[in-house]
Amino acid sequence: MKIMTDKPSTKEIMVLAISLVAWISVTAAFIGIRPEHIGLGCFIAVLFLISRTTRKLVVALLPFALFGISYDWMRIIPNYEVNPIDVKGLYETEKSIFGIATAEGILTPNEFFHIHHCPAMDFMAGIFYLCWVPVPILFGLGLYFTRQRKTYLHFALVFLFVNLIGFTGYYIHPAAPPWYVMNYGFEPILNTPGDVAGLGRFDAMTGLTVFQGLYGRNANVFAAVPSLHSAYMVVALFYSFRARCSNWLRIVFAFIMAGIWFTAVYSGHHYIIDVTLGILCALLGICCFEYILMRIPKFRNFVARYTQYIE
Repeated sequence: MKIMTDKPSTKEIMVLAISLVAWISVTAAFIGIRPEHIGLGCFIAVLFLISRTTRKLVVALLPFALFGISYDWMRIIPNYEVNPIDVKGLYETEKSIFGIATAEGILTPNEFFHIHHCPAMDFMAGIFYLCWVPVPILFGLGLYFTRQRKTYLHFALVFLFVNLIGFTGYYIHPAAPPWYVMNYGFEPILNTPGDVAGLGRFDAMTGLTVFQGLYGRNANVFAAVPSLHSAYMVVALFYSFRARCSNWLRIVFAFIMAGIWFTAVYSGHHYIIDVTLGILCALLGICCFEYILMRIPKFRNFVARYTQYIE
């Protein structure tokens, strides 16, 4: 068995250099370099070179890095250039299945909550939606630093896998979110900027611009199906049952998960259909990884070697 020293091997340095150059080159050529690209590249290089401990951490976090890069690179070929955008069809399907009868007529749940909302729910909605990426990532780091490396790696790879399935869904069926219909109607308008929708009420009441900043950098607004917001906590909750953690944490995860599902609809960012497909996307990713890919000897050996590297 090869023993990892504090100094990376020539091969490891070459792989790092080629990977960083390839990432920066593609990003610069097709998207444009932002300061955070350079800063992140330098940070990764320093962590990789500084010690064995930090090098293992960089390699362990690679699935999350690939998730971020994949999301950013969706700007290269927008999904609406691959397939037509669904605006009206999704809206009408949501209304026919989940429509709410009111004095104003049949409303989608999003339209109902756009009229009927309250400060307490607005605040909780903001809190829930602030959890959708940080909580799973913190959970992963918790697994890593408590030396549950095998469970961590399965979680991280499934997190990436679920995202890739979801991104594929974006290209198969580009779809407008509910707030788009409320603001622009049923005609697709390309290059529409992101919108905070109902989450703007959280920004307003707290004096923060957290969601304005997040949605201002949305890679593509026509990517509502499936709702990956609704998928991440499903993955975290599943692996919490495979990890050594307390039941209270699993309860918290379940509460946050349900809160994110509700907020996705309440805030006008997703239809119930989107949320349902996001949950199914997570379950599909977990099942395919654990019960299909992990039964393929070459893939299982790859995961075993990966786990050994970061131990």
